[in-house]
Amino acid sequence: MCRSIKTLRPPAIPEDATEEEIRAAALQYVRKVSGFRAPAAHNREVFDRAVDAVTAATAELLAGLEVRGARAS
Repeated sequence: MCRSIKTLRPPAIPEDATEEEIRAAALQYVRKVSGFRAPAAHNREVFDRAVDAVTAATAELLAGLEVRGARAS
């Protein structure tokens, strides 16, 4: 879908994804889905809420994934 969103789990990255990496991926996703690189002022609040929601969902997903062959933390 959006080639600029990188994979945020091992083995694509050797360590846990940072909050900044997760938020950047969420921002790219919301930009792609909405069609806005930067929303107009009247859309800013809903755009930012969407980025927050996708960030939280992504962090939850990554925390719950079990990657085969990965070392236990």
